[in-house]
Amino acid sequence: MSDYLGEFEQVVLLAVLRLGDDAYGVPIRREIEKRCGRQVTVGALYSTLDRLEAKAYLSSWFADPTAERGGRSRRYFRLEPAGVEALARAKAMFERMWKGVRLA
Repeated sequence: MSDYLGEFEQVVLLAVLRLGDDAYGVPIRREIEKRCGRQVTVGALYSTLDRLEAKAYLSSWFADPTAERGGRSRRYFRLEPAGVEALARAKAMFERMWKGVRLA
């Protein structure tokens, strides 16, 4: 298993980290769209969340069903220590690559 994080994986992990206890599908998607200015499909988001959970970077659980959601449960996500480490490695890599680079 590679510990390389793609750009969208980093964005998803950062959104989950920013949202804390409110990290479930809709707010994660809104956070990414607001901060990155890019549209995110539900399918792309959930396939990435599932992949990050398989890498043990995230964990998830289902909340109790609610009447306003038609009895469906929300799936919440939490960043795990391995996810924090993966983000730190990715950040350090980009900082090393950008060091000394001047655009224009």
